[in-house]
Amino acid sequence: MAPICPLCGSHTSLFYDFKQRYYYQCQTCQAIIKDPASWPDRDEEKQRYLEHLNDVSDPRFQGFVSPITEQVKLHFSPDHKGLDFGAGHAPVITHVLAEQGYDIQAYDPLFFDHPALLEQQYDYICSCEVIEHFHRPAESFALLSRLLKPSGMLLCMTELYQEGVDFHRWNYKNDPTHVFIYHANTISYISDKYEFSEPVIDGRLVLLKR
Repeated sequence: MAPICPLCGSHTSLFYDFKQRYYYQCQTCQAIIKDPASWPDRDEEKQRYLEHLNDVSDPRFQGFVSPITEQVKLHFSPDHKGLDFGAGHAPVITHVLAEQGYDIQAYDPLFFDHPALLEQQYDYICSCEVIEHFHRPAESFALLSRLLKPSGMLLCMTELYQEGVDFHRWNYKNDPTHVFIYHANTISYISDKYEFSEPVIDGRLVLLKR
């Protein structure tokens, strides 16, 4: 049976089927959902993340997250308060911005699980290669919206699916922890549902402002 979209609650239909790997597409927000029966559990997720041997001092790693860090520096000053949400075991965004005097904290449910950080509000929240891992995206975006101050900004990086992409050969889907894949229409739904202004999409970078 096709699952219900965990973001908008709409029906989905089979989108891709190859060697018992199933993906479904939401009929409303156009998100692509990996078959929930094949989602990794918490321990499997953690092990997969630890396979990424990232070093926060590596210029290549810093360059990868630079679309987010450069936007933070463009829109915010060190006096503003930031959160690196889903920072992973190597919080490079936190490292880069803190070195330049920015007030930013790292939060990750597996590696930096500090619940008190989720009781505050922030001028900006960074989430790099995180939102495609959300098992409960409706809850997660409601939380992110609540954590932002009025006029705050959510800065995400993820690879969006778009028509014309050869999904069979698309490597982004092959990471076993990528369970919820976004379309531009999905971002528009999130913007409307969680009261953000018109989203800005620039390649992998998604900006949502309160």
